[in-house]
Amino acid sequence: MNFIICGCPMSSETALPVSLPRYPIATALALSLAAAIALGISRLSYGLLLTPMRTDLGWSYLLAGSMNTANALGYFIGALAVPALTRRLNVWRLLVIGSVLTSVFLLLSGVVTDAIALILLRLGAGAASASVFVIGGVLATRLGSMHREQAGFLIGLYYGGTGFGIALSALLVPAALSAAPQLGGAHDWQWAWFALGIACLLATAIMALPARTIGEIPSDLTSKSEFSVKDFGFALAGYFMFGVGYIAYMTFVITLLKQQGMQAETITLFYTLLGVAVVLSSRLWAPMLDRFKGGESLAIFNAIAGVVSILPAVTSAVPVVFMSGLAFGMVLLSAVASTTVLVRHNLPQESWSSAISVFTVVFAFGQIIGPALVGWIADGPGGLERGLVVSAVALFIGAALASQQKALS
Repeated sequence: MNFIICGCPMSSETALPVSLPRYPIATALALSLAAAIALGISRLSYGLLLTPMRTDLGWSYLLAGSMNTANALGYFIGALAVPALTRRLNVWRLLVIGSVLTSVFLLLSGVVTDAIALILLRLGAGAASASVFVIGGVLATRLGSMHREQAGFLIGLYYGGTGFGIALSALLVPAALSAAPQLGGAHDWQWAWFALGIACLLATAIMALPARTIGEIPSDLTSKSEFSVKDFGFALAGYFMFGVGYIAYMTFVITLLKQQGMQAETITLFYTLLGVAVVLSSRLWAPMLDRFKGGESLAIFNAIAGVVSILPAVTSAVPVVFMSGLAFGMVLLSAVASTTVLVRHNLPQESWSSAISVFTVVFAFGQIIGPALVGWIADGPGGLERGLVVSAVALFIGAALASQQKALS
């Protein structure tokens, strides 16, 4: 069957900017802050807040995991809405509006304590961040098409920006929690949400002008693009399983390490290094992303993530746990980049936005299932260890599926 999105003008050949950005690497770095906002801060920072919020508010693991499930559900809804939104707003304006709204939802999360209200705010943050991440990905892909000799690196650099958000969150959240008693307030974790929201606003201000140099798209351009789901069935299935498995690790691994007795300073270092690994991965995997035209890269990333996600469940040895975090960071957003590169290798430019939207929707659907499923399992006798094993199994299944994806002729 064909997945058709009408009015997705951002990928049209006729919409190329008048002039190329003079500094593509600097532009990609600035654009990478969109990924930092959408995933690194808005979603993945929650793993650092799960334990203090759960302890303070008396949540079960199912409810705690449902917070990120709500965020992923919002992301799913937002990804579906992106094509319609691009018919009404130019992509740069939508990128900035989405970033500002994401920041506002994070700030408001520091104001309320009711579980329903927090779930709704997580839902809103997910919906707003979807437009940021999808449009940032399309702009990064176009930037790569302008500088073909650096395409894999530039696209990987954009997605690696999530690591900036992870590393920044790893530093901001503990600092805010430590300063909270002096700042006052009923709940220490609320100050962490304020810090994260302000960080997103600052990142938006830094990103806005460089992102605009990639080129604006006329809002009245009504090109039609097509994407055949059946041609990418195995890649989509493998990417869905990656969404299920990776988000469970990122949601619960910090809580597991705290349960195992790891010191707060060591956990901060663990999560910071994981974020740094995400950033460095853009250079590490660039040759492979440029070389493989089918699902090979996604399969490799799924398999590596599956192996290393089991490690914290079977041992609390600090060197092994750190190896798990570093390796997981190395593949975390590279798997996302691999699907964008797969689209670029196999489809004409006018179909990129449709294809990226479909992959984003599938990814979001996997992330909806992952946190609640693992949280439900963690509430049982096996605890978080069994939950991480289940997430690893999902990643191994994803590797097997993605390996069957062939390049299109």
